[in-house]
Amino acid sequence: MIELRHLRTLLALKESGSLAAAAKLRFVTQSALSHQIKELETRINSPVFIRKSKPLCFTEEGARLLKLAEDILPKVQHAEQQLKHGLTQAPQKIRAAAHWPVLNGWLAQVAENKRQELSSSELQLTSQHPQAALHSLVSGQQDLVLTSKLSRDPALAYQHVFDYEIRLLVAANHPLAERQQIQAQDLAGLTLFSFPLLPAKTELVQHFLEPAGITLGKEIPCDSLGQVAKLLLQEQGVAALPHWALKELKAYPLVSLRLGDKGFFRPLFAAYRKSDALNQPLQACIQSLSHQELQH
Repeated sequence: MIELRHLRTLLALKESGSLAAAAKLRFVTQSALSHQIKELETRINSPVFIRKSKPLCFTEEGARLLKLAEDILPKVQHAEQQLKHGLTQAPQKIRAAAHWPVLNGWLAQVAENKRQELSSSELQLTSQHPQAALHSLVSGQQDLVLTSKLSRDPALAYQHVFDYEIRLLVAANHPLAERQQIQAQDLAGLTLFSFPLLPAKTELVQHFLEPAGITLGKEIPCDSLGQVAKLLLQEQGVAALPHWALKELKAYPLVSLRLGDKGFFRPLFAAYRKSDALNQPLQACIQSLSHQELQH
């Protein structure tokens, strides 16, 4: 018999692309995950993916089960929520995730401001890595995720929330610090200090530099925004950050610069499962978020 845990494991494999990464998403050891996959393969008398394939490639049987997982799991989660809500008549709990505390604070403030409109729901907020948050959404562990990344997963739908500005950050003594605005060619060959939890680096490269045919120099990933700030002060590099992340660096002598003639803006979305399209409390929550911009 195929169990829900088997289907959730297949979704984790698809999302992560490897056994080790899938085990982390499922919060189990790699050995336990391998045992679970072998158990499933024994039950269906067929392998579900091709071993040592890079990227990971599902067999025909595995792909069929994966499609089943993408269809069934959101419906199971939605049915559980509807039954629980119908029996208790309590406000529906909406589990929402964002990868940055500032966004969670903004979510909480919007919920407070729209308290009467959202009386049938109760927000539960968590911080989670973007990729893990979207996986949790598909598997039913989250109901709403704030993200700038659009997944190709057919089980998900997106509602535009607001556009956020990406700003360039430099030390006060940097040659660019006196500029009123920064053009793509100004960044050619420069060192970029990036913070992987924030989307700005990918957005900067794909939507600001590449269209102009400009490439950066080296990239140095940082473990925290504090490390980004310290490296900016020590070396002649740059960083690109969403405007709402700059508040955490006010203590440092850094200069925030506009990118392009009119600023460089990118969209933020509320992601949810398509199976929740008729979930009225969730949809009311999503609509309340739309265009409630997080101020600079």
